[in-house]
Order: sequence, then C-alpha cells, then structure tokens
Amino acid sequence: MAGCVSRVELSVSCRSLLDRDLGSSSDPLCVLLQDMGGGQWAELDRTERIKNCQNPEFCKKLIVDYYFEKVQKLKFGMYDIDNKSFDLSDDDYLGGIECTLGQVVSSSVFTRPLELKQGKPAGKGTITISAEEIKDTRVVFLEIEARNLDKKDFLGKSDPFLEFYKQNDAGTWQLAYRSEVIKNNLNPCWRKFSVPLQTFCGGDFNKSIKVQCADHDSDGSHDLIGIFETTLAQLQKAGDGSPVEFECIHPEKKQKKKSYKNSGIIRIKSCKIETEYSFLDYVMGGCQINFTVGVDFTGSNGDPKSPDSLHYISPDGINEYLIAIWSVGSVVQDYDTDKLFPAFGFGAQVPPSWQVSHEFALNFNPSNPFCQGIQGIVDAYRQILPQIQLYGPTNFSPIINHVARFAAHSAQQGTASQYFILLIITDGEITDLDQTRQAIVNASKLPMSIIIVGVGEADFKAMEFLDGDNGVLKSLTGEPAARDIVQFVPFRQFKNAPREALSQMVLAEVPKQLVSYYKWQGWPPVKPPAIKMM
Repeated sequence: MAGCVSRVELSVSCRSLLDRDLGSSSDPLCVLLQDMGGGQWAELDRTERIKNCQNPEFCKKLIVDYYFEKVQKLKFGMYDIDNKSFDLSDDDYLGGIECTLGQVVSSSVFTRPLELKQGKPAGKGTITISAEEIKDTRVVFLEIEARNLDKKDFLGKSDPFLEFYKQNDAGTWQLAYRSEVIKNNLNPCWRKFSVPLQTFCGGDFNKSIKVQCADHDSDGSHDLIGIFETTLAQLQKAGDGSPVEFECIHPEKKQKKKSYKNSGIIRIKSCKIETEYSFLDYVMGGCQINFTVGVDFTGSNGDPKSPDSLHYISPDGINEYLIAIWSVGSVVQDYDTDKLFPAFGFGAQVPPSWQVSHEFALNFNPSNPFCQGIQGIVDAYRQILPQIQLYGPTNFSPIINHVARFAAHSAQQGTASQYFILLIITDGEITDLDQTRQAIVNASKLPMSIIIVGVGEADFKAMEFLDGDNGVLKSLTGEPAARDIVQFVPFRQFKNAPREALSQMVLAEVPKQLVSYYKWQGWPPVKPPAIKMM
C-alpha cells in the first residue's frame, strides 16, 4: 500500500457498440482488469449494465490506485450481459482495449477503437475514458422526490428517473449519477443515495450541476420530461423539514407554448455532506489487523509422506499450503504490531486421545495458539505434520466461529481498533456447508473477513457459492449476509504466476470489506485524519 500515490476515478463511455441481441440493442457493461504478471489478469472493478444501448455513458466510476513507479497495464472489456450471473465467460464480448494507467492519466480524454482481438476491430465501436484524481473524501447524501410530472406513456403514466451532470473545465457535461427508475408514477420518491463530492461537482460548491428527469423506455429511447440547473450550495439549503424545490422545464415545450409553466416540481428533501474514510485512514488511525490461519488436515489431501499428497513437503521445503501461508501472511503481517498469529488445523485425529478435532492449535498449545511471525506458523506446520493422522470430515464452521468470538468481543468496544482476517487453506471438499453458511452470515455483522485458498485440483463449486459473488449469500433460514466478507481463490490459477499475484488477488477485497464494516457501524478511525479538502 505504501507506494500508492493517489486514487483515480475513471469515467467510461462508448459509441457504436456491436449489436449482439436479436430484435434489440446490446445490454453493455464495462469490466476493468489489471495485469498481475505471468499472464494473470485480476478484475479491479466493473460498471453497471445499461439495457438496450449502443452508446452507453456509464454512471458507476471505476476506481484504481495509481502507483507512479509501476507500469500498470489495464484492460477494459465491454460485454453484452443477458443473464444474472457474475461470471462473464457466458456473455458476448463486444470488444476491448489494453493500455496503461499512465496513458489514461496523461490524456485529458482518452479515446480508442475497440478490438475483438489484436488487430481485429469491433465494428466501429470506440471507448472514451477520462481520469480524475480523487482528492476530496467527502460524500454528498441526497433525498429527492417529485410531484406532478408530465405523463409521457400512452397507456400508463411515466417511469421517471433522474440524471445529474457536472460541468467539466472544458464546459462539457459529464454524468455523475443516475437514479433508479420508478414505474408508473408522476409523484415519485427516489431512495436516498450518495455520490462522492468529487464525482458530483469536483468539490466545488458553486459549480453548475444539470439535473435531468426522463421517462424510461425499455428499448433505450428515453423521453425527456424536463431539466433544471443548480449548484451544491443551493441544494445544501434543503433539510430539517424545509425542502428546496425546482421547476422541471422542457425547453421545446417552453418555446412552443406561451401558457407553459413547467413539467413538474423536483423537491430536494435533504442534502448532507459527510466524510468518507479510506482503508489507510483506518490503518494509520490505529486499527490493528489480526491474522489467523486455518489449515485443512483432512484425509482427502492424501498421505503427507506420498509425493502426490497436497501436504507433501518437496525437497526444496515447500508445498501449496506453505506458499499460500507465505504469500498472504507476508503482506498482512505489516499491519499487525505484535506479529503473533494464532494458527489452527482442522479435520485430523490429534494425540493424545486421537479424537478428530476441528480447531486444534498448530503448536499443540490450546491456551496460547499464537505463532511468532509467519515463520512461526510455517515451523509449527512442519512440526505437527508427522504427529497427526489426517482424517475428516471437512468442517469450516468451528474455526469461523472461533475467530468470530474474538471479533464480537472487539466489536463491543464500539471503536475501529481491531479487524480480523481468517485465512482458510483447503482442498475444497466441505462437509458442513449449512453450518458454514450460518457462521458466515453471523460473521458478516462483525469486524472480520474470510479468505479461502483452494489447493489441488478439486471442484470448488461450494467455495464459489460461499464467496457470494453471484448474489448475496444466505443462511439456511434465508437470512442474508450483512456484507460480502468471503474471498475465494483457487491456487491452481497462480501456479506459474509470481508470488505477489496470489496475495494481490486474495487481499484485493479486504480494504473494501474493512471500510464497509466501519461505515456500516458509523465508526470513524480511532485517530481521524485532518480533514482532506481540495
């Protein structure tokens, strides 16, 4: 993290995308990938999907950490999304580009033709990317409703949505936020939303903001209801029961009709500005990251003495378990001052009773399971291996609940002082899926994240299910996770990649997860930073 100069937000729009849908236009989404080395690309971010649109202007900004000293190779990929799955392999590719972040940052507007593969253009499709450094960490929260909007649909009323545009230095308008659509309603009340101040108005309270209200049509040909211009300074007058009102004006109707008043009234019910803290704000403000390791010692790993076992230590002293501990641990240990890490095994018969245990200390000391540094975990693992009998079943929930107890105790203090990361390394055959789902849903309300690294060649369907990328993970009773806290990575994808690639991929979600927990609780850093303004 140390070398990160700043964060950059990228705005993406496209023109003349290929049309892959019969009878309607494509439903595009843009995904941003970064080159991790060794031919590995990791997803950094993705935009929303826009239905039936060949010239999309995406509302969601793509956020990238900018390292001046690194060549950061990026790939922007456009996909036509026709299903609900998170995975893009079953969606039509509409073209993409490869470039470096340096190229984008050094051009005020970066436009390139889209290619299906190198040298093969994607029709006449182009992509335009503009970058802006995030200097202001404040966020604006707005509550908005409207009344008496014009009726635009022949059979129904209107399906209104709002778009906010900020004015760039060049005088052009750039989309900052698009609301949800409210169906068949001329007096809509949109849900409360937030936009970073930088995105909304560049942090300038007097910069013009254009607000456009339109009637949504499923074929992408939205009808304008009306527009007005304002500034954040004006919007800020709303609140405490006194809304600010604006007339929504349709320019053509105003010109044609003398008696024209307006096309409805937009009411700003409240406008509040709050500071948004970053991962570094919390860490530098005194948040300790506690790292715990759980190692799978079940029989499906194979006899550790046999070279085809996942626990077999090769002549050069390593196996996939050890590489995973080193790669992840070496990054996390920098954020933990005492460098004492509890390490556990599960799924083996342990002496002296030879009972199967699902949370035994790797150092055989249950009252003090801490290992000194990452090397301490590695040493304890090597020593215990010949002393235990690999067995089963593969139960994750005991070790998740074990760490959750510590996280719950820490959360009772009501401060952003301790965050817990549990690394589980497994060969993937999970037995207690239902109990594990419940344990993760419970843990999602606590200051903790779970990283699962799958070793070996097993089918990791259950792990991918726990990751929750395809939708919110729910417990057996249907209770949804409060936030996404599980990151699953199959080790085999990184066999030939540099070691840093695994840790980058595995830890990419942790800063977001930590910030999302403290934001949810409304807890600032223990020592908040001096207010960062432009």
